[in-house]
Order: sequence, then structure tokens, then C-alpha cells
Amino acid sequence: MPPPPQDAFAYALSSNQAWAGYKAHQNPDFFSKLASGQSPAILWLGCSDSRCPETMILGLQPGDVFVHRNIANIVSPTDINTSAVIEYAVAHLKVKHVVLCGHSACGGAAAALSDARVGGVLDTWLTPLKALRNAHREELAAITDDKKRAVRIAELNVEAGVNVLMANAVIQDAIAERDLQVHGALFDLGSGRIRDLGFGTGKAGQNGVLGLNGNASDVVRGKHAMLVFRTEGAGMQAR
Repeated sequence: MPPPPQDAFAYALSSNQAWAGYKAHQNPDFFSKLASGQSPAILWLGCSDSRCPETMILGLQPGDVFVHRNIANIVSPTDINTSAVIEYAVAHLKVKHVVLCGHSACGGAAAALSDARVGGVLDTWLTPLKALRNAHREELAAITDDKKRAVRIAELNVEAGVNVLMANAVIQDAIAERDLQVHGALFDLGSGRIRDLGFGTGKAGQNGVLGLNGNASDVVRGKHAMLVFRTEGAGMQAR
């Protein structure tokens, strides 16, 4: 008989031990510096979808990104949870970028496009997406491909969320006082690429993301290549 499948949580704990050991071997000071405090450059507002782990898909490290995620990356001005995250990240951590990122193949987007109810509190939570569907009914109905239609409503959702962010008093003050940048983006699951949608402060595509300790150049080394992160951009170099 084949061995029983390993418990997912037990496997995760085992994987954590291996990861911690590897990181400590790679950089003996990594965890001590991590424990000394945080100064992330980015506030990431994204979807809870398990396929969109922000730090991993950005190619960054623990400590680089302050995070808030929920179903379908909905930004509501009356959601105290989101508002508290924004205030702490912008007013106290002084992040330089606020990124609202949706993604392709989003279950929330698909649910909003459907006439069926999901059930429970999820229908209430998805009301803003349903409202977007109604507001753009003709445009969405003209898109015959289901996947493209879901991507389009995801884009509209990001645009609506960025509009809410731009009306947030804490964000407005930070834009005026220290040139905080606000971005709307979409992560394509099929390619692993993030597309800047151009919403927000109007400086789409600019880089300038610093590493864990504010270094202008961070290097992640692998067996066959290394990723180099600089203020002017990032790239992979073969070894």
C-alpha cells in the first residue's frame, strides 16, 4: 500500500524548518536584522487567492512589503480593517508605494459576473463588484470570452479601488507632503507577470523599491543565476 499522504500543516512546518535553515546559511544576519524592525517600501493591497503571494511574485524578501489581502481585493472606504492597514503603513511606516493589485482567474470576479448567489456573507462582500458589473453591463456583455470578461471586471475593480485610495485623507496627505505613489496593477496567473494599469498618481512603471534594510542593491543568489534588485530596476544574471 502507498504511504498515507502527509498532513498539509505538518509538511508546512517541516518546510519552514528547511527554509529557515537555508536562509540562515545564506545570510547569517538575516533573521537578526529582520527581528530588529521593519521599514517596507511597499503597501500591497491584494486578493486572498492562494496563487498570489505578493512577496514571492514581486521577487522580494520578508520585510520588503506590508500586506493586506481580502476576497477580490476590494477597497471599501467604510472597511475599518483596510483603513487601519492603510493608516499604519502610510502614516507610521512611511511606505513609498501603495499598490492595489487584482489578478486573472479571480473567483470573486467570476462570482460577480454570475447571476447565481454564492451564499452567506460573501454575497454582501461582493456587492461592490456586482455594482461594477451593473454599471458596465454593456461593455462586459460585449466581451464574448469568459476569461477576458473576468479580467476586464478585475481591471474595473482595481480602478474603482484606486479611486477610493486617492480619496483617502491619509493617502492624500502623504502624496502632498512626500510624493507617495499609488498604483493599480493586475497579476496574470498564466504568465506570472504583473501589469501596471496606469491608475493612481500618474507615475506608472517607476521603480525604486528598496530592500529589507534600504540597500540600493540587493542580490538573491541561486545555483544557476542570481536576481539583482536595484533602485533603477531588477534583473536576472546567469552565473
